[in-house]
Amino acid sequence: MLAIIRSDLYRMATIRSSRISLIIFTVLSTLIGWVNPDAWGLLAGMVAFGLAAMIVAQHYQHRTAALLYLAVPKRVAVLIGQLVVAAVVATSFVAISGLTLLVAGEANRYQNLLIVAPVMAIFGAAGAAVVRRSTWFFFGCAGWFIVVEGLIGRLQTPLPFSAFLGAGSGDPRALLLASGWAVLACIAACIAVGRDLAGD
Repeated sequence: MLAIIRSDLYRMATIRSSRISLIIFTVLSTLIGWVNPDAWGLLAGMVAFGLAAMIVAQHYQHRTAALLYLAVPKRVAVLIGQLVVAAVVATSFVAISGLTLLVAGEANRYQNLLIVAPVMAIFGAAGAAVVRRSTWFFFGCAGWFIVVEGLIGRLQTPLPFSAFLGAGSGDPRALLLASGWAVLACIAACIAVGRDLAGD
């Protein structure tokens, strides 16, 4: 599993498109955090979630998943390594991009999102392991958030993204719910990771 963690961290750092995206989003989030802490929270949360999902989805998109599973046949161990990398990358992104909030005296808001970032990352990475196609996953999440949680639930129902928003604002009950959703996503991913790769 340590080899998977090292490999995915190295891949994240050396693939030019990943590195450039990470730098651009970090600079943009840092500047937005200086102007509007609420906007920073929303943007940093979405980017952390997206980065985590892409860490897993890129293996299927670039067809490296087959080689990865040939090298490490225990797919659940591979998944756990990817979840750890997703949590590390997302939390690091939030920690760096939110430094302007500390300067502006918004330490509480910064701390709240820093706590929920690894939970969001694990949920996103596990979801990407189930769906496997990043476009379908992101459009599905966007549709779910807008229609089910936004229009129908009014962001008040105990559903994943509503829980993440609540946890980011410091609600301990919402953090517990978000953690529960992340655990359910991990269980689904552990079941789905054994699927054949031929259709991907």
